[in-house]
Amino acid sequence: MSPDSRDVPVGPLIAAVGAVLLIVSLFLNWYEGVTGFTVFEFIDLLLVVMALLTVASLAGGMGLVRPAVSPPISLAVTLFTLFVVVSQVINDPPAVARTGPDQDIGIWLALAGAALMVAGALLATTRISLAVESRPGPGGGRAAPERDPDATEPLSEPGPAPGGRERL
Repeated sequence: MSPDSRDVPVGPLIAAVGAVLLIVSLFLNWYEGVTGFTVFEFIDLLLVVMALLTVASLAGGMGLVRPAVSPPISLAVTLFTLFVVVSQVINDPPAVARTGPDQDIGIWLALAGAALMVAGALLATTRISLAVESRPGPGGGRAAPERDPDATEPLSEPGPAPGGRERL
């Protein structure tokens, strides 16, 4: 790996995207005309805390925060978050159970966000990362590699190639 490259952990990044999606879903309608923050007394705050812990896991995975949250703890947090959201999909909270309104987009986004959080935590336990290399802009840093004059490049249009062969 070159000195100007950096590993970006994929798992915590995916989990953080799911956490942001979960937080956004709480502002949307979970049930007809009722947002996640409106329908819950405590669960909404619990979900926000779990999402923020997942974002902190991303910061720790990238080395921005010390000490980093261990991947097994992140996995347990995300599994608990998924459990809470699934329990709300299966069993409506008391505030809306009597009226029987239909579930709305927010609850499904929360489910997708929690699932992304779990997927990211699973990837984090396997320590999968992307190597990102910074490249200088035009006019700075390294020179462009020289082209081999003997190398043949495919033509953009069909027609006769050097040597009399037809390219398709």
